Amino acid sequence: MAEPAGPAGPVDLRSDTVTRPTAGMRAAMAAAEVGDDVYGEDPTVNALEAEVAALFGHEAAVFAPTGSMTNQMALQVLVPPGAELLCDADAHVVTYESGAAAAYGGISSRTWPAAGGEPDAELIAGLVRPAGFHAVATRAIAVEQTHNRGGGAVIPLATLRDLRRIADDAGIGLHCDGARIWHAHVADGVPLASYGALFDTLSVCLSKGLGAPVGSLLVGSAERVGRARAVRKRLGGGMRQAGVLAAAGRYALRHHLDRLATDHARAARLADALGPFGVLAGPVRTNIVPLDLTKSPLDAPALAAAARERGVLISVLGPRTARLVTHLDLDDTALDRAVEVLTTLLRA
Repeated sequence: MAEPAGPAGPVDLRSDTVTRPTAGMRAAMAAAEVGDDVYGEDPTVNALEAEVAALFGHEAAVFAPTGSMTNQMALQVLVPPGAELLCDADAHVVTYESGAAAAYGGISSRTWPAAGGEPDAELIAGLVRPAGFHAVATRAIAVEQTHNRGGGAVIPLATLRDLRRIADDAGIGLHCDGARIWHAHVADGVPLASYGALFDTLSVCLSKGLGAPVGSLLVGSAERVGRARAVRKRLGGGMRQAGVLAAAGRYALRHHLDRLATDHARAARLADALGPFGVLAGPVRTNIVPLDLTKSPLDAPALAAAARERGVLISVLGPRTARLVTHLDLDDTALDRAVEVLTTLLRA
């Protein structure tokens, strides 16, 4: 059973990373068979890596502590020092990863205007630069599925196929920051293997939406994953008896994937309640409700502070932008509390 926020506790809508392991997940962790993963001897980690690789139709996967680490492992595998990554201006890899691509990979980055789930494939094609006199050669394109700052937007499969064609024509890599790709899979019904077939590397997270306490995996070919393991070690990501964490991920994939549709339905309920106040920043497709408070008397910090005083936590993204995220620990009673508090504040 999940441990949703009770009547007396805060309703935490800041992120889907705030969830706690369920009783069943804790039991799986306690019972996990373990070994030294740096030696490749943790059977639970090995099983998780094989299962996730198979889900996406790839040869191999490697388990790491965080999605930022798996993203950076992928970028260092695809883009040599001094070469260029293309991504959108709001991409997690250049917004929330502390400049790691430049600091640790020597990677130059160039961005196209933030477009959430609607990147313009032909615009991106025009940005790709071949190696040449004094030019920084483009070596990879990265996209985010679903898109965090894009409000949980889902990039259509047809657009991803266009990007695959562009990458193939240019002879460059295509990476997916798939921290919430599980939500795209549930929302659009696209098989995970269909997504996997389009990307050279995918970073997929177990602690966003799925409810595991820790962990992401990098998925790709055996050769790329082998090189990524060396990068993981260089970044300090080698773990020992990590099977207790991998067991949580295996449990999450078995028990928490299909239920993401419930999170989507609850996010839609939030959107329906807040829509009349003119504060929705865009359509709500998955578990993220983006707010644009430009026309509201309350700015984002003020709304967050007032909501916190009433027991509802929301995430501030900017002076006039905020975010609500539904998740495993949020039940209908907590959702009703959040709606009551937020609508009261916006109505005042």
